[in-house]
Amino acid sequence: MLETSTRLLRLLGLLQTRVDWTGPQLAERLDVSTRTIRNDVDRLRRLGYPIEAAPGAAGGYRLGAGTDLPPLLLDDDEAVAVAVGLRLAASGGLAGIEESSLAALAKLEQVLPSRLRRRVGALHEATLSLPGAAPAVDPEVLSTIAAAIRARERLRFDHESRDGEPALRTVEPQRLVHTHGRWYLVGWDVERDDWRIFRVDRMRPRSHPGPRVRRREDPGGDLAAYVERTLGQAMWDYRARVKVHAPAERVAARVPPAVVVEAIDDATCFVNVGSDTPRELAFWLAMVDEDFEAGDHLELGDELRALADRYLRAASA
Repeated sequence: MLETSTRLLRLLGLLQTRVDWTGPQLAERLDVSTRTIRNDVDRLRRLGYPIEAAPGAAGGYRLGAGTDLPPLLLDDDEAVAVAVGLRLAASGGLAGIEESSLAALAKLEQVLPSRLRRRVGALHEATLSLPGAAPAVDPEVLSTIAAAIRARERLRFDHESRDGEPALRTVEPQRLVHTHGRWYLVGWDVERDDWRIFRVDRMRPRSHPGPRVRRREDPGGDLAAYVERTLGQAMWDYRARVKVHAPAERVAARVPPAVVVEAIDDATCFVNVGSDTPRELAFWLAMVDEDFEAGDHLELGDELRALADRYLRAASA
C-alpha cells in the first residue's frame, strides 16, 4: 500500500487526468478503501486544492478550478510532451502566443529534472521547424470553438468564403482538425442540413453560448476519412472522370481517400480525380499503374500525348 504522501500525489494526479472519478474507481486505482479516499480528499482540500464532490450512487469527485490551485503534477512523458508542444507553439501557427509559449517553456525547463532536460534538449536539437505559409489563428477563436464542442452547444459565426464573401453560419460543432498547417472546424450546418468544413482563420464567432445539442455520429462513421476526402476534393482546380481497366477494389487501395472510385463491373471502374492542372493529373494517373481512358477530357488527353511522346523520346535515346 502507498504511503500517505505518495498516495496523495497519486490521487491528485488521477484527478487531473479526467473530469470525473467515482470513489470506488479511485479506491481501486490506489488499492485503498473508499473511506481512505474521502480522508485523502479532505487533506487535499486543506492544502488548497478545490476538489468538488457529488453525493449519491452516481456521484464522484472532480478537480475544480481555482486561482490558488498549486502547480500541475506531470509524469516524465507528460512533461516532455508539454515542453515539445510549447516549442511548436513558439514556432508560430497561433497568433500572439509565441512569446508566451517561450516564457512558459523557460519556466518549465527550470524545474525539469536533468534527465528530462536532456530528453527535451535532444528533441529540440534534432528537430527543424520551418515557418509555414498558412495564416495564423487567433487562440481566442480556437478556445471559443473548443468550448462549444465540449459543451455541445450551437455556434454562430461570420465566415468568409473562398471568394471573400462573408456569411453568417449556424453550426453544431463536432471537432477541430489541424492538417496541412491550417485549423479547420468540422460541424453540422443547420441551414444546409449537412456536414461542412470551415477554415478557422476565416471564422469570427458571435455570441456564446448557444443552445445545447446532442452529439451526432461522425460523418460516414470516420471523421478523419471525411476530412481527407473533403479537403482533398476542395483543393482540386482541375477535375476529371476517367475509366480504369482494373477492379475497383484494387484501384481504391492505390489512391488517396479523396479519390472516389465507382465500380462498373468486375474488371473496370470510374475514378473521379483532380489536381492543380491537367499536366499534374496526367503524371499522377501514370503512377496508378493501370490502363485507363481519358474520355472526353481534351486537355487531359493533350497532356497524356505530350507525356507519351516525352517517354518515347527518352526510351529511343
